[in-house]
Amino acid sequence: MTTRNDIERVLWKACDSFRGKIDSSRYKDYILSMLFVKYLSDVTLERRALYMEQYDGDERRVERAMSRERFSLDRESTFDYLYENRTDTEIGQKINVALSHIEDHNSGKLRNVFRAIDFNSQVDFGDVREKNATLRNLLEDFHDLDLRPGQLGSADIIGDAYEYMIANFASDAGKKGGEFFTPSQVSELVASLVKPQENDRIYDPTCGSGGLLLKAYKKVPSGKVAVYGQELNAQTWALCTMNMFLHGVDDARIWQGDTLSNPQNLEDDKLMKFQVVVANPPFSLDKWDSGFLSKAGPDEKGKKPEKMTAALDEHHRFDWGVPPSSKGDYAFVLHMLNSLDAENGRMAVVLPHGVLFRGASEGKIRKQLIEMNLRDAGSGLPANLFYGTGIPACILVFKKGRTRDDVLFIDASGEGNYEKGKNQNLLRDSDIARSVSTYEAREAKVDKYSYRASRAEIRENDYNLNIPRYVDTFEEEELVDIDEVKRNIASIEAELSQVRAQMAKYMEELGL
Repeated sequence: MTTRNDIERVLWKACDSFRGKIDSSRYKDYILSMLFVKYLSDVTLERRALYMEQYDGDERRVERAMSRERFSLDRESTFDYLYENRTDTEIGQKINVALSHIEDHNSGKLRNVFRAIDFNSQVDFGDVREKNATLRNLLEDFHDLDLRPGQLGSADIIGDAYEYMIANFASDAGKKGGEFFTPSQVSELVASLVKPQENDRIYDPTCGSGGLLLKAYKKVPSGKVAVYGQELNAQTWALCTMNMFLHGVDDARIWQGDTLSNPQNLEDDKLMKFQVVVANPPFSLDKWDSGFLSKAGPDEKGKKPEKMTAALDEHHRFDWGVPPSSKGDYAFVLHMLNSLDAENGRMAVVLPHGVLFRGASEGKIRKQLIEMNLRDAGSGLPANLFYGTGIPACILVFKKGRTRDDVLFIDASGEGNYEKGKNQNLLRDSDIARSVSTYEAREAKVDKYSYRASRAEIRENDYNLNIPRYVDTFEEEELVDIDEVKRNIASIEAELSQVRAQMAKYMEELGL
C-alpha cells in the first residue's frame, strides 16, 4: 500500500532535484504538475487493467468503457511514456505536448490548467543539458511511486498530500506564500462558522489554491453542494483547479481573473447569489481600483477618471461607499455582500484589524453595514498565524436576513488560545472548538473572551468595532511592596559596593 508518508517522501526527493537551481515559488508548479500527471496515469492504468479482465481483452469494449471514465489520457500523455523518453533531448517539449493533450482531451474539467507552466523553459532550467538532467531526475523521482487507487489507503490521500506540499511551499515562500494559501486551521475555523448545508452554493472570490473552499465543501458529508471560486494569478488558479480535481470535486467552477474589476460570478449579467461565502483576500490591497480606472471611458471633456467612484462599477457594489485606493479590504467585503443570498446568506472573511476602526470612507462603510444589520460577529486571531506576515488578523462574520440586533465580539488572540510555534503560531482543535461554541452560544459575556454588544452600544462607540473596546482582557497585576523593593535595592547597592572595593584592591596589587 502507498501511504501519505510515501508520497511526501517522493515529493521532497523531487524538491532536491530543483533546490539551488530554481526558486521554490516556481519549482512547486513543476513538481505538483508531475504529481498530477502521475496520478492520472496510474488511475488510467488501473482502470484499463480492470476492464481488460472484465471484457476478456476485447479492446473495443475496453475503449468504450474507458471513454466513460472521469478523464481521458492517450498513450503519449501518460507518465510511463514520458519516463520511457526521459533521456530524449526533447523531453521538455514532450512533457509540454503531453500536458496539452491532457487539456484537449479533458477540456470540460482541465481546460488551460497547464497554460502557465513550461517544462521547456530556458529561463527556469538554464541550457539544454541542465534542463534535460533536471527533468530526467524528476521523472525518475516519481517512477516508483504507485498512485493506483487500489494501492492508496484512502481516497483522500493524494489530495491531502497535494495540499500538504502546497502548505510547505507557502511556508518556504514567506510573504508570497500567503498569496495562495490560508493555513489549514484558519480555514477550518472559517468554514465552521458559516456551517455549509446540502444544496448550498459555496463561493470564494479570492480562492488561492482552494484550501478554504475545500474545507467548506467537506463540511457537507454528502458533497451535495456547488463550489465556485475566482483567482487572479494564473499559476495559482491552476493549482486550485488541480487541487479540486484531486479531491474529487469535478464540478467546481473556478474562474481566473480580477474579482473586483472583472467578476465572473454572473448570471443574466448580474452577480450570482450564494448561501455561503468564505475568503481570505489580500490584506489592504493597494490600487485595487486600477482595473476600473483602466477600463473607464472618457467623460464629456475627453478626460479619463483618476479616482474610483461608485458609478464606475456596473454591479453597484460600492453604493454604500468607495474604499480608499490604498486599502482594498472593504472592496472585497462589499463584493462578497452583494454576492450573498438575501434570505439565508452567511459569510466569513479574514481581514486585518484595521477594518475595525479605520476612519474616512471605511468608517462610513462600517456604519452602513451595522445599520443594515449585516454584521453578525467578529473574532480576533492570534498574531503570526499567516505565512509571511506577523500581522494579527480577525474573522468577520456577516449574515443576510438577520433578526438579531447585536454583534458578538470574540478575542481569541490571548495566550492560552493558541500554540506558540518557533516560526509560526498555530490554532489547535480545542482553540477552534472554543471559538465556534462561543459563537453558537452567543452568551452576553464570557470573561476575558467574548462580549455581545447591542447596536445602540456600537453607535455610542461611533461604530468603532475594535475588539478591545468590547472585550476586557485586562489582567490585574499583583500589588508591589514598595518597602520590600527599597530593601532589595539597598542590599544590591551594598553588595555592588563590596565588589567594587575588592576590584580596586586587585587592581592595586597588579599595579594598574
